[in-house]
Amino acid sequence: MFRKDVQQLRDLILRNLRAQGLETPLLQKRLIDSWPEVAGNLVASYTQNLYIRNQTLFVHLTSPALRADLMMTRKELVNKLNAHVGSQVIADIKFN
Repeated sequence: MFRKDVQQLRDLILRNLRAQGLETPLLQKRLIDSWPEVAGNLVASYTQNLYIRNQTLFVHLTSPALRADLMMTRKELVNKLNAHVGSQVIADIKFN
C-alpha cells in the first residue's frame, strides 16, 4: 500500500525541535561552533569567549588591532555566519 502523505525525516525532526522550543538554541550552538571556520583560524586563536544574547553575537577578542579590523567587516561576518547555519540567527556582532 502506497502512502501519499510521505514527509521527509528532516522536516519531521525540525517540526519536533520547534514544538519543544529547541530549534533556536540548536541554531545558536551551530553558529558559535562555526566561528573558526567562517572567521578563520587566526581570528579564532585571538577569540576567548562567544555567546549570543538578543540576536547579537558577543565576541571577546584579546587583540585591540584585530577588534578594529573586524569592526569594519562586521556586516559581512553576520551574513556569512547566518548563511553557514542556514537561518537568520544573529543580526549584529559586538566585539569586546
